[in-house]
Amino acid sequence: MTDQTTPTDPSAAFAELADRVQRVADEVDDWSAPSPCEGWSAADVIAHLITTERDFLAERGVPLPPAPDVATGPGAAWRDHASLVGELLADPGVADAEYEGFFGPTTIGASFLRFYGFDLMVHRWDVGRASGRDLPFTDAELDTIEASVAGFGEHLYDEGICKPGVEAPTDADRSTRVLAILGRVR
Repeated sequence: MTDQTTPTDPSAAFAELADRVQRVADEVDDWSAPSPCEGWSAADVIAHLITTERDFLAERGVPLPPAPDVATGPGAAWRDHASLVGELLADPGVADAEYEGFFGPTTIGASFLRFYGFDLMVHRWDVGRASGRDLPFTDAELDTIEASVAGFGEHLYDEGICKPGVEAPTDADRSTRVLAILGRVR
């Protein structure tokens, strides 16, 4: 799922993706605006990213300080959270920690490269969309998202992952087709 342009170091990959989310978050004016995720505001999407990543780390025994308060500022909360996760993933004791994953044995770092990287790419678009922007995906991001979708198989549509796909227009570009698979419409 990685190529020459995709970092394979979990800390570096996370930092790059987290920074892209931060740049979008820094431009949000209305955190209460609805996102493409049904029932979620832009702030809810940031809260979801923070909560799911923290829960994942805590379930694997990684000690964590108290969570940042999204209610007092989603952008600042994301910045604090991303800084912490980047530091944790830079520690080989955390990144290389093995566990039995949904698809078999893996490591915390590999999960951040695969699943949480996918999550950050897609939800960056969701936050942008909530603020009225249609953010582009790079070809490398589309490659990663498509590979993730193929790897998840039918589990892509399990509760809490993605809603069922929608039909893309026949003349849709690659981004629109990928978003449609994820249940999103441009």
